[in-house]
Amino acid sequence: MISRIDLRGDALPEGPALRALLPRADFDVAAALEKVRPICEDVHHRGDAALIEYAEKFDGVRLKQVRVPAAAIADALEGLDPLVREALEESIRRARIVHREQRRAPHTTQVVPGGSVTEKWVPVERVGLYAPGGRSVYPSSVIMNAIPAQEAGVESMALASPPQSDFDGLPHPTILAACALLGIDEVYAVGGAQAVAMFAYGTETCAPANMVTGPGNIWVAAAKRYFTGRIGIDTEAGPTEIAVLADDTADAVHVASDLISQAEHDPLAAAVLVTDSVALADAVAKELEPQVAATKHVEDRIAPALAGRQSAIVLVDGLKEGLRVVDAYGAEHLEIQTADAAAVADRVKNAGAIFVGPWAPVSLGDYCAGSNHVLPTGGCACHSSGLSVQSFLRGIHIVDYTRDALADVAQHVVTLAEAEDLPAHGAAVKARFGWKVPTK
Repeated sequence: MISRIDLRGDALPEGPALRALLPRADFDVAAALEKVRPICEDVHHRGDAALIEYAEKFDGVRLKQVRVPAAAIADALEGLDPLVREALEESIRRARIVHREQRRAPHTTQVVPGGSVTEKWVPVERVGLYAPGGRSVYPSSVIMNAIPAQEAGVESMALASPPQSDFDGLPHPTILAACALLGIDEVYAVGGAQAVAMFAYGTETCAPANMVTGPGNIWVAAAKRYFTGRIGIDTEAGPTEIAVLADDTADAVHVASDLISQAEHDPLAAAVLVTDSVALADAVAKELEPQVAATKHVEDRIAPALAGRQSAIVLVDGLKEGLRVVDAYGAEHLEIQTADAAAVADRVKNAGAIFVGPWAPVSLGDYCAGSNHVLPTGGCACHSSGLSVQSFLRGIHIVDYTRDALADVAQHVVTLAEAEDLPAHGAAVKARFGWKVPTK
């Protein structure tokens, strides 16, 4: 059901050589890019008409309009299962607690007497949020994208989610209900690359956005790459990943259930166990079989995900080597199920989010930990962070110098300008002092 990679005995290689030994899904955004290019440009030129046509082609729905009526959003909340509503409200409450603490305050540094630099933080003006609606429905992703944007102070926010033939061409009602709970009233029944294009270019109905965030399939990721530079993006999200670093103190039942929990997302989802315990590896492999047999989505998601090249049990000599492996892997979600798990977690360098000990499964972070579940995938955790309030803020430096403060450093500015063969830079300073730079 799941393969093994034995890295015991020999010294682990460094850098790319070690990463090459580790399991990873094939996710060729570059190849998809050429297929989404004409879709994006069609939306650019034909606007809403193109969106309606693609909804019929890709989603099997003939839309009358792309924007969801306000009444449909209100009706979705009215019809929401009370238990689901309670869970969503608790998820929102906890996410607000965490993300509200992330907002940065302006800070002024007095560089010299009369000379200061202030950094102020300004939110992005308009954001387009994407909520997938393919194999599963993710109201939790609406929360995880909207909350940090709202706490950052973003004033204009719109959400796109694919139209559903089962719901008269509207996005899934749970998505709409989550929007209602969050106060998002601008919602579009648009999916895939065309949704990203709608936000990037704007249409007759939808104003263009400065930034697009939210998970999606390879076509959404490719569209984000296509528009990088024109709009800001969060990440080119690939298939979900879980890595578990465990020793002989871990419970095989817990580990197996956590691997399955991510495998049920997608046949390309990655489930990786890194351990120095052969006994645990054997127990987890054995435990996977009955747990998989007892759940849903086995044939179309879980079984191919666990059997795929992106999933494996990786055997290492010890905890030190295990840490090297998980740092090289850079998992979206990393669980630490070892003795003294908090201390081990503190030694991890590369991960989207770290889940410490047996009582912090990834599922908690997906919904109700208060943390954000929009995280870097495909090893990008070595250079990127998950979505946060900071993702929606821009730092702007404000430079404020008096005449005396400029005079004190003028000669250095002129000298550096001339060293770079940019004499007009120096002249801009000289002009302020009658073309004669003050000397100390």
